[in-house]
Amino acid sequence: MNHSDRVGTSHGDLADSAPLVPTVSPAASFADLGLPAEMLRTLTGLGVREPFPIQAATLPDALAGRDILGRGRTGSGKTLAFGLPLLARTAGRRAEPKQPLALVLVPTRELAQQVTQALAPYADALRLRMATVVGGVSIGRQVAALRDGAEVVVATPGRLHDLIERKACRLGRVRITVLDEADQMCDMGFLPQVTEALDQVHADGQRMLFSATLDRDVDHLVGRYLHDPVVHSVDPSAGAVTTMDHHVLVVHGPDRYAVTTEIAARDGRVVLFLDTKHAVDQLTRHLRASGVHAAALHSGKSQPQRTRTLAQFKNGQITALVATNVAARGLHVDDLDLVVNVDPPTDPKDYLHRAGRTARAGRSGSVVTLVLSAQRREMSLLMAEAGIEPKITKVRSGEAELSRITGAKAPSGTPLDGGPAEPRAKNTNAPFRGLGSSKDASRGTGGKSRKASEARMLAEARKAARVRRGG
Repeated sequence: MNHSDRVGTSHGDLADSAPLVPTVSPAASFADLGLPAEMLRTLTGLGVREPFPIQAATLPDALAGRDILGRGRTGSGKTLAFGLPLLARTAGRRAEPKQPLALVLVPTRELAQQVTQALAPYADALRLRMATVVGGVSIGRQVAALRDGAEVVVATPGRLHDLIERKACRLGRVRITVLDEADQMCDMGFLPQVTEALDQVHADGQRMLFSATLDRDVDHLVGRYLHDPVVHSVDPSAGAVTTMDHHVLVVHGPDRYAVTTEIAARDGRVVLFLDTKHAVDQLTRHLRASGVHAAALHSGKSQPQRTRTLAQFKNGQITALVATNVAARGLHVDDLDLVVNVDPPTDPKDYLHRAGRTARAGRSGSVVTLVLSAQRREMSLLMAEAGIEPKITKVRSGEAELSRITGAKAPSGTPLDGGPAEPRAKNTNAPFRGLGSSKDASRGTGGKSRKASEARMLAEARKAARVRRGG
């Protein structure tokens, strides 16, 4: 679906917005757009020849300086859709110290780094300086980068607020502002910092807002800060991606560790999502003790740790990335063909963003969600709300059907860290909140019985693995 129009005061349903003002026709090729020659040469050199639908639709209007309201599924190519016009319209200008000319706001550090990496070759070609402003790393270096002068700043709202408070960054000269994943920024509580930034940028500047949904706070941002925006909605839902398969695997409670371990041990990379940092760390320890090259990614890790883990996952040193929702935004890995919800998401948006890590840019992929029998109905309702009809299959560890769907296989059983690591004694949380269910705690399951249950599950998983290896 490719839909472009002008919108008035209501933005909740893009498809019902009646055209008011003609928009610029979509571009058939990058060469048709009047982009700077240096940018075209860089696109050609990187093998980027034809624009994706959202790029073809958005670029002409964005290059003309119009405000943009973009809705495209993650992986649809929207970074270049806003990035190329932002850079092209900034080219030839020079920033004063502490006063950037263009601003991209994103919800997470990973997405900030992803956007910077995607745009850096084109910025270099146009001799534009970029600065990435995120938490978890030295604020002193970011202060220095802004003091030296940066035309384009890619920032998370919290760290940008800190720099503004320190008077290390002033936004009055920013004439192009992008809000990427605006719904996520609002969901994460960043609305005050976002509005603070938008109140400070040049009043007559261009604004481009991209979001998977346009409800509540996002609609407020659109109504207050975008001036007669052009709407571009391209392939808005991950559920509509025909190259993505969705599976719900119904597992037996005591078998869940073994099922998860066999999926993680598959040939090829996989992202496994869980709800809590503790659950991520515990599963990662178990997988490594089972011989799986796994690593954890969550907000409790330092930014250098997170950056190193992602690099190792992308180059294949790590094959199983165990993560909280922090990785559901901004993580782009070529040819990632499997995402597993070990803990089922409780919100359709979370499901779609987790799913969006695979089947990117037209490639194929599968999304697998593990549930207990008692969770089937709840999961079916969530899937229906997300516009998805999954295939539902009962599976057990070691079965051919599990391998057929996920590529699961028995792990080597050779510990990677010098020996198995049992769950920490102080643990009082179920290891897989969605599968073990925090409801157990409300029914009076004490810390001792839960720890004993975890130990039994780990022992059963290792015993099953030994049996399959003939040990």
